[in-house]
This record gives sequence, C-alpha cells and structure tokens, in this order.
Amino acid sequence: MYIVIFLKPVSEVIFSTGAIDHQMTLQASYYHDRLAVAGNVGKQKVISNIYSPLEVDVTLPSSPASVPKVSSSQLTSFAVSDIMTILNGSVDIIPGIRLQRVQADNFMANGQRSVTYDESAVTPMLGLVYHPLESVSLYANYIEGLSKGDIAPSFAKNAGQVMRPYRSRQYEVGVKYDNAGIQSSLALFQITKPSGAIDSTDNIFNANSEQRNRGVEVNLSAQVLDNLQISGNLSLIDAELIKSPKSDIRGNKPVGVSPLQANVGVEYDLPILHGLSLNSYVNYSAKQYVNQANTQSINSWTTVDMGASYKTRVYGAPTTFRFDVQNLFNHHYWSGVASYTTIAQGAPRTFLASVSVDF
Repeated sequence: MYIVIFLKPVSEVIFSTGAIDHQMTLQASYYHDRLAVAGNVGKQKVISNIYSPLEVDVTLPSSPASVPKVSSSQLTSFAVSDIMTILNGSVDIIPGIRLQRVQADNFMANGQRSVTYDESAVTPMLGLVYHPLESVSLYANYIEGLSKGDIAPSFAKNAGQVMRPYRSRQYEVGVKYDNAGIQSSLALFQITKPSGAIDSTDNIFNANSEQRNRGVEVNLSAQVLDNLQISGNLSLIDAELIKSPKSDIRGNKPVGVSPLQANVGVEYDLPILHGLSLNSYVNYSAKQYVNQANTQSINSWTTVDMGASYKTRVYGAPTTFRFDVQNLFNHHYWSGVASYTTIAQGAPRTFLASVSVDF
C-alpha cells in the first residue's frame, strides 16, 4: 500500500527597482509518502514462459495477517526566484535559491525505526536569457536539487528501504525561436545523479553508483497551413556510469536510459465543422539496458496514436471534448526499465475520452 500527499502553493510579485523589472516567485511545497508491504509466497513451483504462459491449477497462499509500515518520507521545500529584466528587455537574469529538507524513516516489522535520514540543503539556481531578436532567445542555466532516495523494490532483500537523499546537478544551454507560426528549440544538457541497482551477490538494493547523462534535445512545431500543424521532438542521450564500487561496470550504460527518443505528430482542423480537429502521433524509443552489466536489454519500440478533439462553448464556458486511441495497432512491447531491473509492459490499445472546461 502506497499513500502520497502533495501540496504546492505559489505566489508571484511584480515590481521595479530603477531600470530593472522584477518578477519574483515565492514557492513552498510539501510531500509525504508512506509505504506498507506484506505478502505470503506460495511453495508450488511452476515452469512456464512469459511469452507462452502455461495454465495450471495453483493453491493460493493465505493473506498476510497484517500490513506493517516499512518506510515513510517527507520532503519540505521553500524557494524564491527573481526574473530580473534589464537593457530594455533584451536580457533576463534569473537567480534563485531553495531550502530543502528530506526526512526518511525505515521501520522494522515490530514498528521500530531501523534507519533514519534527516538532511537539509540550500541549493542554487541561476539562469541567463538573451534576446538578440524579438523572435530568438539564447539561454543558459544551472540547477541543483536535493531529492528523496529510491525505495528498494518488493523482491529485494531490503524491500521497502529508503535510500539516503541525493543531490542532482543539471547544466543546460539552448536557443529558442518563435515567429510566423514556427516554434523551435535546441538544448544541450548534462545531468548527474545516483544510479541504483540490485546486487546479484546478496539481492540487496543500493544506490552507490553515479550516472551522467549528456544529451541534445530538439523541438519543432510549425503551422504549415491555416488548418494543418506538424510537430516533432528528438532527444539524444549519451548516458554513462561514471562512479561505482564495481570497476567492471564503470563506463557502462545506466539502467533504463534510452539513447534515442523521438515523436512526430500532425493535427488537422476539419473545415466542415469549426472546432473539430484530428491528430496522429508516432512515438519511438531505442533499446534500454536492464542491468548495469549491460548484458540484458529490452528492444526498441514504435507506437502510433490517433485522436480527435472538439472545441466549443457550453453555457458560455470554453469546453473541449477529446477522444484518443493510444497504441492504435496494439503493439506488444516493453516500455521501460526501472533502476532495479524491473521491466514495464507497454499499455495495449487504449481508448480515452475526456471533457475539459475553462472557468
């Protein structure tokens, strides 16, 4: 059983000091989760294949008598940032600072705490945006953050244990263009963060490695006709395990990072009925490694989505009706990998309907 509570109030203040315009944002957030785990395992062994399952009669194990709490986490954050605009709006300087506190408790079966983490950090953020033209923006930023540690999966020897909080660092530079119905961006980035895995020798999950992701991301959206819009996204990531107590995996690819992800979409407004649009998207993800040794991986996959939307007014309120079909051709695939070598099954053909109203 997993319970999550999340709150995030935000306030904004706009003012000027001489020739500098300020847009200051104050933000506070609170996150709490609680994990309780229990289960009984049957003793009957069945030899089968996940791709060709064998149907057998099995005796189900009895339900556990109780579901004890194994871990809980609390994240508290207070942040302030200021977009300072100077030189007649051609330059934005964005300093920021955030105070974060991460509290994590692990519990034994009798309810007593076994391990407790209580760490705080003041992390910086700094951004710079230059507008050489009204339609062009050049930017660079640096961000640090303190995050809660991963939780050991249910099949690990230390199931439910929360790892120590970790600090991640991100550098990014890029350019954005927005003019005449064309929006595009190009970004180069680097992110460093811990990497977790289950040790095959003792089946204990730990996060004692560090991975570095370097990549480039390209986005493009263009109104090619009055009623036709195309869009695309391409992400290339060179990920590497740069630190590990095991020398034989240093330099390997981290678990669950696709080196190439892309999607292309088209949206067409039907002229026969104002507000009615059709859309279609093609999504691609390259293979991902399942273990840090890079001896196992899941295949690349491609899916196609299609949908329709209708924008109108209901009692004067802007209303949008949507109907989508995800994975149109019902492709069977593994969609991704968690850090503890658990692979996720891609969703089958899925029908979605929704209504949104703006007040």
